[in-house]
Amino acid sequence: MDLRELSEEIESISRRYADHLGIERDDTWFLLKLQEEVGELTQAFLMLTGRARTKGRTGEELDADFRAELADVVCHVLLMARHHGVDLEAEIARKWLAWKR
Repeated sequence: MDLRELSEEIESISRRYADHLGIERDDTWFLLKLQEEVGELTQAFLMLTGRARTKGRTGEELDADFRAELADVVCHVLLMARHHGVDLEAEIARKWLAWKR
């Protein structure tokens, strides 16, 4: 999967969603939306690992929720990076992949 291509697809979807709801996606929105998604991931993790009430959800549903929230967080990281002109592939190579050597 190419991060740039994925970022373009996600941007298109996010823009349509925001236009439909009349949301202004400014610097603050990108940060707060990412924070919201991290909160939802935290809740899904707590429920999945028995540290919060499950609200009647099955183990399979809890696992699916956790996986979906991970995807949401990744997508919002891509959106925020794109909004700020950050080349995540280059930054990952510089910060993480440099340790391969």
